[in-house]
This record gives sequence, C-alpha cells and structure tokens, in this order.
Amino acid sequence: MELIPQSERHTDRGEKVAAGKLHATQYIVVLVLAVLAAGMWRLQVLGVDNYRLLAEANRVRKQPVTAPRGKIFDREGRILVDNYPSVSCSLLREQAKDLTADIPLIARGLDLPVDQIEATLHRYASSPKYQPIPLKQDITPDEQAFIEAHRNELPELETFDDQRRLYPRDGFAAHLIGYVGELSTEDLNSTKFDFYEPGDVVGKSGIEETYDELLRGKDGSRDVIVDSHGREVGQLGQQVAVPGKDLRLTIDLDVQRAAELAMEGHTGALVAMDPHTGEILAMVSRPTYDPNQFSVRLTKDYWSQIVNNPDHPMMNKTIQAQLAPGSTFKIIMSLAGLEEGVAQSMHVMCNGGATFYGHFFACDKHHGMVDIDHAIPWSCDTFYYTLANKLGIDTIARYATEVGLSQKTGIDLPDEASGTMPSTAWKMKTQHDKWYAGETISVGIGQGAVQVTPIQLARALGGIASGGVLKRPHVVFPDELPPEMLSAIQATYPGSGDRVIPITPENWETITDAMAATLGPGGTGAAVHLEGIDFAGKTGTAEVVSHSAGAKSLGTGNERANAWFVGMAPRRNPDIVVTVLCEHGGWGAEAAAPLVAQVINAFVNKQRKKEDNLLRVADQPKPEQPKPAQVSPELTPTRE
Repeated sequence: MELIPQSERHTDRGEKVAAGKLHATQYIVVLVLAVLAAGMWRLQVLGVDNYRLLAEANRVRKQPVTAPRGKIFDREGRILVDNYPSVSCSLLREQAKDLTADIPLIARGLDLPVDQIEATLHRYASSPKYQPIPLKQDITPDEQAFIEAHRNELPELETFDDQRRLYPRDGFAAHLIGYVGELSTEDLNSTKFDFYEPGDVVGKSGIEETYDELLRGKDGSRDVIVDSHGREVGQLGQQVAVPGKDLRLTIDLDVQRAAELAMEGHTGALVAMDPHTGEILAMVSRPTYDPNQFSVRLTKDYWSQIVNNPDHPMMNKTIQAQLAPGSTFKIIMSLAGLEEGVAQSMHVMCNGGATFYGHFFACDKHHGMVDIDHAIPWSCDTFYYTLANKLGIDTIARYATEVGLSQKTGIDLPDEASGTMPSTAWKMKTQHDKWYAGETISVGIGQGAVQVTPIQLARALGGIASGGVLKRPHVVFPDELPPEMLSAIQATYPGSGDRVIPITPENWETITDAMAATLGPGGTGAAVHLEGIDFAGKTGTAEVVSHSAGAKSLGTGNERANAWFVGMAPRRNPDIVVTVLCEHGGWGAEAAAPLVAQVINAFVNKQRKKEDNLLRVADQPKPEQPKPAQVSPELTPTRE
C-alpha cells in the first residue's frame, strides 16, 4: 500500500473545495442572468407601451384649458355676469429639484404666505405627483414676470390662461346670482362632486349653484412639448374646451336697480314678483357681499369680516329669513274669516285692546266700532284678536297652509327655508304639549309662533289678490331649459308649486278694495299713496320681544320691531307684488312701505313708457314702399 504524504493529501482537498465553489458560483451567475433577462423582457417587451407613455410624459405636458362659464343676462338681454381673461399659476411637483427649499422664494415672488403654500401642498399630498397643483389664481403682470425670470431656478412653476367671473360691483344682486369657488376638501368628500377633481371651480350659491351644470361647460387641454427645464418648445394637439351655456334670468335690470337703491342703508330683504307667472323681477338682501372676492382665492381678512358680521351678509334673507309677519298676516286672516262666513257680520268695539282668557291684548289705537271693510286699512288688532278667537288655530293654519306658508315655495335657488305655521298637531309634534286657546290670539295678528319668509309672503298675498291663483316663483324661464334639467331642478327644489285656492268674487273684492284703502285717507299706508297708480298693500309691524304690560312697544336697538310691507299694482290681478322686510325698522308704514312704493313706481313708469312708445309707433304713418332699384346695364347678369 502506497502511502501519500500528508502535504499532498491537503493539496487535493483544497482543489476539490475550490471546484465546488466554482460550480456554485456558476449556478448563481446563471440565475442572476436569467433574472436580468426576465427583467429586460418585462421592460422592453411586456411593458413597452407603459414605459413609452412615461417617457412621452417627460417631454409632453398636458395643460388644462378652462371652459368659460356661460354669461348671465337679465330678461331683456342685458348682461349681468361676464368673464374676463386671466392668468393662473400651478405647481408641478415632478419638475422640482428641492420643493421644500423653494417654498420661501415662491412665497415672496407670488406674494403668498409660506403656511398657505404648505397647506396647499398638504391638501394635494395624496394626489398623483404628475397632477398640477393650483397655486394662485389671477396673478399680476409682476408675478408673471417673476415666474419667467426664475424659470431655471423654479421649473416647477407653470402659468396658464384662464377665464374668471366678473360680477357687478358693490354686491349688486349678489344673493340672487351667487358666486363660484374652488372645491373644498369637504366638497370633494361629498357624493355630489364624485366626478369633479381638486382645483375645479363650481357654483357655490344662488344661480351659479343651481344652474352650475349648464353654466360651467367642459374643460379642454393642450399637449405641449417641453424641454428639460420645463419650457414650452412646441405643441402636439389640443382638446377644445366647450363653453358653458348662457342663461337669461327673469330679473328686470331696471326694477333691480330701483330695489337696490331702495334698500341702501337698510338691513333686510326685498323681493318683487309677477304673480301672473311667478317670475322674480328683483331680489335684494342686505347687507350684501362682493362675489368678486370669491371668484379668486378668498382672503382671510375678507372672510373674517363676513362671518363676524352679526347681520349675516351671506344669508339670502328673501328666502331664508324666518320671522313673524306682523299685521301683513291679517290679509290671510281676512281670507279665512270671509271664506268661513264669519268676518262679514263681525262688528267689534276697539277701545285700545281687549281681554281674552284673563289677559289684556293691546291695540295701537282706540278705533271704535270696526267691521271687515275698515279692519284691514286701519289694521285694528282688536278685530283680528276677536276673529282669531272665533276661527281657532287649526282653521287659521289650514288657510295659511293653502296659501303656501310653512312650506317651501320651490323657487330655483338653494337653501330656501320653510317657515312655521303653528297648529294643535304642530305643537304636539314639536313641543309634546297641547295648544291653549289663549295662544291663538297673538297668531291672529301674525305674532306668536308664526314665521314666514319674504318670498312666501309675496307669493301668498299676490296669489290672494290674483283671485286665488298661486304660481311657483322662479328666476330662470322654464321654457328655455332642457326638459331633463327642468325636471331635475324641480325635483331638487321641491315646493308647493302652482295651485289654485277657491275665493268667492265678493270676498276677493272686499280684500283687494280694503288693501287699496290702506293707502288712502285714514289707512296705515296713506303716506305712500301713489297718485295715478292703483296701488294696494298691507303694513306690518312685528314685535321682536313680547310685551305683556298692556301697550305695544316698538323697542330699541336689536329689540326694535321688524317692519314689513307687501304692496301690489293694480289691486286686483296685479302685474307686480313687492315685499319688503326691514329688520328692526320699527313701524312698517314708516320704514318698509316707502321702499315698496319706490319699486312699484319705477315698474309702473317703465311699463307706461313702453306702452307710449308702442302707441307712437302705431300712430306714425307707414313709410312709402321704395321703388325697385334701377340696375345699371353693365351690372345686369347675362342669361346664357
């Protein structure tokens, strides 16, 4: 047996171990190559389309093209809301080298607080990085120059042309028209905006909100070629933006101007309506706000000024203020009393008030013997206390509900209030208590738990003066809307709709003649009588704080009574009805009635001018028919 030296045996084992490692390494190399080959296959074959798009995105940028919103006109085609060209700035995160470091420079150049930019970035943190972030709207020429001058340092800033809303100055018709604004985080979480994207501008109130789908149109885009610095060097194509549809309102610009002037310096609301059709001719709420402040990014100072105003400038008081109607409610009381056959035979002695259920209810004056013909023009509380006691709360509530109180009118504006009309069922449902007969007495003069909106009162009294025909109020002509949109609007803003309530001709004449007498000698509105105009109406003074000491009181400051007046022309089948509410204005005859008279006077004078112009045209002799023109022989065509 041959013995192998120890040193040689050690060398053989080392060679054998090295060979094993070599084989293992070969297998690993083959596996890595296989993985790399599979990756290359996936990248170059399976994912070629996807990565081609990503590569294309690095040199092609999609720029949004905002569709101009439809313009808004008055009933005669005069423009109320227009658009103006603007430039906005967006931020492209994928172009930024160090966005955090760039924020201070961006803030200085665009005159924005650093915390506002940071808040904007935080809001869009979850959105795709390639999505532009709206940074500032309606930038100035100096800010545009800053962006161009810092194109290399701040490639993430991009400008694009835009269209901005241009509203009338000084808050003219602001509550009616509304405003537009960028969608908030809360909006985007609502199912109503499922198909919208961050940065979209939509109608936020008024007409702008109700008819946003019609007005907003469809945005387009431009595919532009950019270099490594983000500069545009060419264009590939574009998707043309589709402008929004124009909208014609029922508003009469001349009547609206008269209403705005009348309400200047007052707090409250004014609404004018055509009772024949339900068309709103004017709508004013005071105090107002500037919607132009909302069409670009709203400043904190202006928003703070608005929300801290105790008179609620953002509230459209024509459809949202719910207050006791005072003596204007006596027209509805008169309707109930006459139709029930009670008021015709009533003769009530007014000695400055009367006692019911152990409590004395005051009247403004000692009217003496009062019947229905004098109760309305004199506005005798004692008469209506007595009438309310005879009718009972449920009969009163039935007639008030028939003329549309305690329910929305269905006007095509957002957030309409429904008001309140008490009854035995209402009190049991809301307060879990029975109705006491003594509570009915105050209801008879429009106090107590009765709450109405100005639009409800205009529709109710205009409907009574029209013989019981009540129309649904609206601010856009229904026949000018697509049928599917009209159905959607009426479903979105439900109300009592058009209706007819039975009123006997005798009772209709009694009420309308009495309302005309209100503005005649001895009536509560005699001071605003309009010479040559068949002007009728009803004053109302609604106490804000209950006074149980016997005599009525107007109060002072925020406890001062609210002043109401509802007026119409002519007295029967009126062409216009106007309701005015002056909050804490005192007597309705002194504070509210003159404002209604101004609007009705402007309306009637305009109508008369139109009629005069038509008569002049009709009286003018017809012009002679022109003789056929003599054609020059050189210009006469030759027949082949």
